[in-house]
Amino acid sequence: MTATVATPPEAVTPAAPPGGARTRAILALALFEARELLQQVIVLVFFVVYTAAMLWQTFSGHPGWHELTGQEGMADFPALQDADRATQTSSVLLGLAVFICVNRAVLRSRRHDTDRHFGTLVMDPWRRTLAHALSVVPFALFTGLLVVVRFAWTALRPGAVGHGSVFELAVAPLTVLLCGAVGVLLARLVASGFAAPLLTAAAYVAALDFMVFTDARWSRWLSPVVSEAGSDPIPSGLVGRPAAWHALYLTGLIVLVLCAALLRSGGRTTAIKAATVLALAATAAGIAGQSAGPSAALQAARAKVSEHPESVETCAVRGATTYCALPEWTGRAADWAKAVDRVRALAPAAVAARPLTVRQRVEARHGLDNDPSYDPLTTPGAVTVGTRWGGNRVPEFSAGLASVLVAGDEKAGGEVCDGRVVTVMWLALGAARDPLGDLRHVRLDDSTEGGAYVLTPTSGLMMSAGQTTVVKTLLQRPRTEVAAQVKAHWTELTRPGVSTVRAAELLHVPATGLGGAEGNSCVA
Repeated sequence: MTATVATPPEAVTPAAPPGGARTRAILALALFEARELLQQVIVLVFFVVYTAAMLWQTFSGHPGWHELTGQEGMADFPALQDADRATQTSSVLLGLAVFICVNRAVLRSRRHDTDRHFGTLVMDPWRRTLAHALSVVPFALFTGLLVVVRFAWTALRPGAVGHGSVFELAVAPLTVLLCGAVGVLLARLVASGFAAPLLTAAAYVAALDFMVFTDARWSRWLSPVVSEAGSDPIPSGLVGRPAAWHALYLTGLIVLVLCAALLRSGGRTTAIKAATVLALAATAAGIAGQSAGPSAALQAARAKVSEHPESVETCAVRGATTYCALPEWTGRAADWAKAVDRVRALAPAAVAARPLTVRQRVEARHGLDNDPSYDPLTTPGAVTVGTRWGGNRVPEFSAGLASVLVAGDEKAGGEVCDGRVVTVMWLALGAARDPLGDLRHVRLDDSTEGGAYVLTPTSGLMMSAGQTTVVKTLLQRPRTEVAAQVKAHWTELTRPGVSTVRAAELLHVPATGLGGAEGNSCVA
């Protein structure tokens, strides 16, 4: 009789499947892990909030939205060189959620004590690691889709100007991918679920230290998202952000982190080693490229457009007004003309026919970190307009324009502090859709009571409490009635030194309490 000895199951080495089957197995595991990630409360909540925020930011800026809500803002006139960067910041929180949850997913087998069973499977540990990393791809693709939708919707608006960058738009999905890759690597280096939250806290503290204690360009650009924002947009050709180099840096870093995780998991194939070398080279090249400051040619171009905008502007004549705009803003003249026509319509015919030049100005010498403060122009009839339009910028421009019609030029208009302030503010706001609302928005204190500083594109002007009272009274009266009175008494209302009391009398406003310091803003 012959005895048969059975081979123990654990002694049998599973046969390796062919290459195509291995790829399908990795993808199948990646899809399974992606579904598991989506079921994590943190990821689900963050993606729902992120999607809702992106959609709200996308559609709330459309002019139709403002028609429904009665609101108007600068989002109606977006600059695409700013809109592309606006898609980046919120992706960091989304990436942190992915980072924490993919780290937990990789450590699931350790928590459930199933690691020892993986030795009986045909899939190598490094392939399982690759599947975990690939599970983040659907979330990055979804992020990219939202970014494209938001930017495309912005770009299709009638008031949009400028040009965006595809490399800036790539930052958000690349940030999500990077966070997922780091979460996988951390799980392969430290088999503890506490490591991810601790690393998140440490990274936050380190980021604060970098912002507070260093201003070096190379260190700022090591962050996935580099925020730069100024008061006014600058021409897209003068932005000077190393967006392409930064995208290369992020891509190289993602692959480098992934390769490190694969090597840690036992992946020693030639392809992985070659990818590691290439990723290291790409990361180094990206760091070097993004660390370089603006070139001499870029600095010269910025200085030219800031100091001599007339040398690059295109001018168009509409009636008695010449509109000079920077190349990307030439279509904005029609919007400026609406504000100019509203102000001119309230002045006497001879004054309304005076030649004016609306000149666009921008401060680009410091790149995107700008806080423009334009010196008033002394050229008769010249009016400054910035690169931002809509919202509060409209009544501010109207106030600057009205001061030029009253005083002759911007420098003289900024020095007006007597009763002419009443005429200036009536011209600026009298034909507005919401005069009292614009009065509030054009004042620095956002009020319609007491004295305040009135914002204009240049130096601005002061309103006393008495002048505020007179202007409010005029804005609450029928427009045609006040316009007739202003035109009839224009010469005396615009005479230098006219008192606020006299201006009130000419416009049939009670002058009670308008004497002394209350009457004008010339007295501190």
